[in-house]
Amino acid sequence: MAEKSCSSAGCTKESCEGCPGAQGAAKPQSMLAAPNPGSHIHKVIGIVSGKGGVGKSMVTASLANLMKKQGYTVGILDADITGPSIPKMYGLHGPAEMEGESIRPVTTANGIPVMSINLLLPDEESPVIWRGPILANMVKQFWSDVAWGELDYLFVDMPPGTGDVPLTVFQSIPVDGIVMVTSPQELVGLIVKKALNMARSMQIPVLGLVENYSYVVCPDCGKEFRIFGESGLDALSEELGIPVLGRLPIEPKLAELAGGSFAEAENPYLSAAEDLLIALEG
Repeated sequence: MAEKSCSSAGCTKESCEGCPGAQGAAKPQSMLAAPNPGSHIHKVIGIVSGKGGVGKSMVTASLANLMKKQGYTVGILDADITGPSIPKMYGLHGPAEMEGESIRPVTTANGIPVMSINLLLPDEESPVIWRGPILANMVKQFWSDVAWGELDYLFVDMPPGTGDVPLTVFQSIPVDGIVMVTSPQELVGLIVKKALNMARSMQIPVLGLVENYSYVVCPDCGKEFRIFGESGLDALSEELGIPVLGRLPIEPKLAELAGGSFAEAENPYLSAAEDLLIALEG
């Protein structure tokens, strides 16, 4: 009788045929959701933070603007269902329209298609009081039900943390890499590691780190002041083996444009991230 190859505890079968514990057994089926037939997306980039309030949406919109200006076709999927910021930043309003059986994203003044829960709600100020599985399913629908068209990059503005929605994005959408957004506070480094470990456990490449609120420049003397303390970004980058893609100061002009005119914004502090994304597209 042939030698058994089964590793399942307590198995008494003489044959391993059809046994999930057998060597060479079929791998679990992929949980990736099918893209919309009207979508042809080359690269999906997630913008991630371990906690809220670090400027993740600002980085998402800035990267989208930068790549759009370089001539690439880009879109933004706002996956932060309970705290959507992207429509407000670009001055967008719904409702998003249907195109056959698909949803058509709303386009910004600089030509970036956007999908967000705020573009579907009858009242933009209504709170989204949903449980985790419903939130996660909505994000999946933004991938499968929205006709994105031909895109070089789809930027996904992720909700903070490591809960249901980030998990669903990583499992359901073929994310090619993530950019981690942090701030100078020491505690944030620990939180970044949690989000990083989640991404790595799911085999999602981490492209680099962006630090927001790094400093503020005095308008009179030009001196930089680090009002949130000295940055530990370089040490964190070395420890994690992840490159630094940008340090963003507190910039009043960008904050002003985020009130509805972000299509006009240019963020010169993310040139390293821009170079990396261009190289990624090849």
